[in-house]
This record gives sequence, structure tokens and C-alpha cells, in this order.
Amino acid sequence: MKNRLLNVLIAISTLILVLNCKPRETSIKETRPNILFIMSDDHTSQAWGIYGGVLKDHVKAPNIARMAQEGMVLNNAFCTNSICVPSRAAILTGQYSNKNGVYTLSDALHPDSLNIAKLLKNNGYQTAIIGKWHLKKEPSGFDYYNILHDQGRYWDPILRTKKNFYKPKEQWDVHKGFSTDVIADLSLKWLDTIDRSEPFMLMTHFKATHEPFDYPERHNDLYKDVKIPEPESLYDFSPETTGRSFVGQKLEQLAWRYEQASNDPDKWWCKYPGLPFYTQELDSIQARKEVYQKLVKDFMRSGAAIDDNIGKLLDYLEAKGLAENTVVIYTADQGYFLGEHGFFDKRMIYDESLRMPFVIRYPKEIEAGKRLDDIILNIDFPALFADYAGIELPNSMQGKSFRKNLKGDTPDNWRKSAYYRYWTNHPVRPGHFGIRNSKYKLAFFYGQSLDMTGSSKKSTEPAWEFFDMEKDPKENYNAYFDPDYQDIIGEMKEELIHQRNLVGDTDAKYPEMHEIFKQHWNND
Repeated sequence: MKNRLLNVLIAISTLILVLNCKPRETSIKETRPNILFIMSDDHTSQAWGIYGGVLKDHVKAPNIARMAQEGMVLNNAFCTNSICVPSRAAILTGQYSNKNGVYTLSDALHPDSLNIAKLLKNNGYQTAIIGKWHLKKEPSGFDYYNILHDQGRYWDPILRTKKNFYKPKEQWDVHKGFSTDVIADLSLKWLDTIDRSEPFMLMTHFKATHEPFDYPERHNDLYKDVKIPEPESLYDFSPETTGRSFVGQKLEQLAWRYEQASNDPDKWWCKYPGLPFYTQELDSIQARKEVYQKLVKDFMRSGAAIDDNIGKLLDYLEAKGLAENTVVIYTADQGYFLGEHGFFDKRMIYDESLRMPFVIRYPKEIEAGKRLDDIILNIDFPALFADYAGIELPNSMQGKSFRKNLKGDTPDNWRKSAYYRYWTNHPVRPGHFGIRNSKYKLAFFYGQSLDMTGSSKKSTEPAWEFFDMEKDPKENYNAYFDPDYQDIIGEMKEELIHQRNLVGDTDAKYPEMHEIFKQHWNND
């Protein structure tokens, strides 16, 4: 009874917030731009080409390059929790995990939660989300949705709509073809149905490039017989190499997964392309070389299919005369390790995982071919959308619009630090929080599971890490105990406390955390 009453109160509060968020006065309503928000899963900046790195001369991404030439690239866009479900919740709600209640992969976004789709829909926008949802419960705020079931599969994907969301899975829709192509085609189909006199917000969300990094047959021979350059830290085999405080998700774990799937593909949780694949007869160096080559080639092939479909969407806007008045964004829900530090996967505060590659094109306002160095967070995305739509942002959303930043007029009080927290705890990837600014990064690996779903019962010894991002941009040397940085570290700790208070993430309900702080906040 208590839960039912609470849900009713939440729903009423959300409705009041939505109804009160009326459009600001605008002279010509019709000039409000359309918003096409394209997002992939894990498509890390190293595999975009436009961010440089060892893969830049090999990546096949002409349409991402096209967007960069016609729009603006964000150099320092960061997620606030580098894992799929929490990042997507932050993008919709404009809130950190501690505010929206979506901390881990196991959590769900409640339909009663206020989100940007509800605000736009209530103010005249036609709204849709097509592709990956991954937030468990039914989407709300969208006129139309057609979403992958759970994580989704690459081939012949199953999608769910309003008509069949609550029906038995046998009545869900199976779409023949490759997932990325299917999602783009469904997006174009929806665009053909809408009222051209009213603006739209379409979220096109690809499953790619998530593990198992699959790709369509047209890219089977891409990178065939090509040796891909290796990152400098590929042979980082242990924490002792760099002074980091955790083991991490090593490439050897991916090799084991390939082996299990090769031995019994029908029982493994996903279907990797290019199997069988084994490394048992190889020494540690050669095995890591081979796993890296397979991972990165499959990843870039999967990314090439995304790029194909970005081109298809851009061409549609041009053909329909919509390009000039449409904000087009392409981003990924977080970054991903492609062999750096000997890792794969994401979750960590290191830049390969933390950075969200982001390119935006809006010919009416954004100067072509430019880059922005300001620190932008995923909680800022809905604030930007609301700004374009002429809607006042509700106080519950913690992000800020960066529309002025994109026009070269960064506010004087714009943030100088990004706050990050990964809540799921496992010994190889401990729970941690930290801050990053333009020069330095400080992280505290507290290693406690607290009450987080999907976490290990094991704790790890708390530890600090500090990196000089100008001298050591690849984060290969933990300088926390370096005497040259002690004053800076002290200042960073003060800023970390300030940021935690600012976002309301103070661990007030976790007394064990405050005991850890007493024992481990100082350097001794």
C-alpha cells in the first residue's frame, strides 16, 4: 500500500513539473529546430578517427568526418557513470545516478521519472526513440517507441512497441537483417510519418559497437591482412607497471570468452564473429597481440556499419530539406578500452572509458569545422535540448545548457571540473569516484559494494590515484605519492569535496564510507 501511494505521488509530482515547463516566448514557433540524437553503445573516441590516436589512419568513418567538417567536435565530453544503463538514464533525466536512482546495470528508470522527452512532447515536439533502450521499464514521454529487447541482438533483432510491450515475447516483432541497418531504416520510416509543421526529437540508438562487436557481411573483408597499430600500454600486464590500484578487465578475459564461445557457441551468451578463435598455444605477448587484433578489427567493422547509417540519415535530411533546421548529434553512451592498459570494456575513470565522443551539426548556429574544449557532461544533454526548444529547465535537472559554448560564448562560470562515480564494485574494478579538470585527475577507489545491485560481496583496500593529464595524457603513471604534486593533490581533494556537495553525492546513508574517509583521505 505504501509503495502504491508513493508511486501515485511521484506521478502527480512529475505531471505538475511537466505542465509547468512551458515554452519561453519565441517570435516564430516554427523556427524551433528538430533534434536528431544518434547514439551508439561503447563506440569509443579512439575508433572515430577524428580524435587522432593509433587507429586514426585505419578507421572507416567518412560520415563522422563529414559531421566534424560541417559541425563541431567536443574534445572533453564526459559521462558521469561509465556504464550503459546509468549513462542513458543521466542523458534522459539530466541527473547524476545518486539523484535519478539508476546506479548500476541492474537498475531501471521508472516511467514516472521526469525526462527530456516528456518536456519536449508537452511543448509541441513529436518524440520517438528507436533502437537500444536498456532501461528495463516501458519508455515514457515518447509518442512512438520501437526498442530492442534488453541488450538486443545484432542479427534479426527483436523490437518492442506500445502495441506489444506487455504481450508475450512470442508476439514481439522480429526484424530481418543487421541491427544497425534495421534501426536506421525504422528511424527513416518514422520520419516519413510525422507532421512537418511541428518539430521533432528522434533518438536513434544503435546496439553497435557493444560486445560481441558484430558487423554486416559487407564489411567482412575490411582490414583483412592489415596489421593494426598497437597502443603504447598494450603490454601493461599488472598494476605494478603503472602504480594503478586495481587489476582491471584484462584482454586475457576476452580471450577466455572467445574460447568459451568457440567451444560451445549455442550456450555462450553472445555470438562473436570470426570464430573459432584460440590463444592457448601462444605465449602471453603473442596471445595479447592476437586478441587485440581481433578485438579492434571487429570493433572498427561494427563502427563502419554505424557510419554507413549516419550517412543514410544525413542524406535523408538533405533530401527532405530538413538539414538546415535540424540539430544532429552523434555520440556514444561512454568510451571503451581497446587494449589501452591491457584492458577491454569500460567503467573506469580513465579517459578511454570516461570520454564520450561527441559531434554536433546545426548549420544555423554552429560554425563548421570547430572544436570545443569546455568540459561537458552527459547530464547537460537534456538541458541543451530544452534550450533549443525554448523550454525553461526544471530545477530537478542538474545539467546546464552548453548552447552558448557551442556558439563561442562560454559563460564565465562554466564548470572547470567533471565529477564522476562508478557505483558497481568488484575486486578487479572497484567502486570509485573522482574529478577531472583540464590538467589533472584525482580518483578515490573506495572498493565497497554498499547496497549496489550486481556488486561483489568482496571489498578492496581503498586507494588513491592521481594523474598529470598534460604530462601523462595516457595515464601511465600514478603520481599520487610523488612529492612534486602534493600541494596540487590537496587542492584537488578540496575540489572533490566541493563537487560531491554540489551534486548531493555525500554518502550520507553509508556510515562505513565516512569511516573509510577518516582513515584514507590523507596521503599517509
